[in-house]
Amino acid sequence: MGDHDLYDNTYYNTTGLMPMTTPDTIDTNDGTRRPARKEDFPLLVNIPIAYLDSAASTQKPATVIDGMKRFYETSYANVHRGIYDLAQQATAQYEDARGKMARFLGASTTEIVFTRSTTAGINMIARSIVRGLQPGDEMLVTAMEHHSNFVPWQQLAMQHGLVFKVVNITPDDTLDMDDLRAKITAKTKVIAVAHVSNVLGTINPIAEITRLAHERGAIVVVDGAQAVGHIPVDVKALDVDVYACSGHKMYGPEGIGVLYAKHDLLARLEPSEWGGEMVGEVTIEKSTWNELPYKFEPGTPDITQGVGLGIAVDYLVGIGMTVVRAHEEEIMMYALSRIKEISGIHVLGPADIALRSGAIAFVMDGVHPHDIAQVLSDAGVAVRAGSHCAHPLHCAKGLSASTRASIGIYTTRDDIDRFIAALRKAAELFR
Repeated sequence: MGDHDLYDNTYYNTTGLMPMTTPDTIDTNDGTRRPARKEDFPLLVNIPIAYLDSAASTQKPATVIDGMKRFYETSYANVHRGIYDLAQQATAQYEDARGKMARFLGASTTEIVFTRSTTAGINMIARSIVRGLQPGDEMLVTAMEHHSNFVPWQQLAMQHGLVFKVVNITPDDTLDMDDLRAKITAKTKVIAVAHVSNVLGTINPIAEITRLAHERGAIVVVDGAQAVGHIPVDVKALDVDVYACSGHKMYGPEGIGVLYAKHDLLARLEPSEWGGEMVGEVTIEKSTWNELPYKFEPGTPDITQGVGLGIAVDYLVGIGMTVVRAHEEEIMMYALSRIKEISGIHVLGPADIALRSGAIAFVMDGVHPHDIAQVLSDAGVAVRAGSHCAHPLHCAKGLSASTRASIGIYTTRDDIDRFIAALRKAAELFR
């Protein structure tokens, strides 16, 4: 396991669940910690809303907001290039955030590339990987992928004469591992898979997928946007080749993402974007590239967003990811039990709570998801309606859209009760 296991000491109460309202601090071997509270999030204090759209973007704790403001006011300068004190201070804080993210994922700092988002990171690494493939080589993606881990591979396959295969899902909304095994061949070079589905909430067996892929010499690229910030993640234990995530889905700012890739893979791949900090030396005849990870970071980075991401990691570490997971499991079990009280609702995703995280997508007989979302909005409940950037998945389920409620560390039973009450009203209005 990686260094971030030190962060996972639990401090459950007698019920095994993370309390959401106590102001008490809790001492552990790693220092003083306390549970997350809704009061930590200024927007949730200022606006009377049941925010159930965390899969789209999480709210930000005051520590992140205040820390980014403080950085702008006291430490901001461009990084890596200046020798004056302010530039050195800014660089130190920015690189400290990289180190925090590396420890959080169980990686080395040279394996952590800052990007704009999960989408940007996957596109960047996909272009570099495909350069080394030959026409007829195969890539597998799953039917439950977000478009960000589906469309890049699809389009690159079309452009480079590659074979694009889709792995099916089972009737119980888990990945069809038999189909995966049947579709892996000696020509399979890439398997792209979500750690957690943004619609089904399904937690995929990444370690098993990686083992199968590596037996055939294939690279595994994981979309971790819906996993990081919800469940403990150790990229070394999973043995994945590439893992991408976004700051704004883990209580940090938007405009910053993280791309983990194994050192040897990054070392042998060629960058697909050029200029700025990624350059080593430039002559009329040729250019060379900077050392890792800067080889894949062209131009001025999103400095303050990077610092904010580091603060968000501190916040999650202060809670402990096993505690985050326990709280979300409890809230999800409660939500799934309450939603069953309303007839005509069909919940997507696995029934086994151990196999799901974050998202509860559903359809209601005879009612369009947009109508449901509007009624909930009128009641002060924020959910998402549509295809959730997962058209192939909805098509596989015979659906055009669904309504999705998604939880975070600030979600309470009161939020779920408010959600259920509004959902009952929607059922009464339209049926």
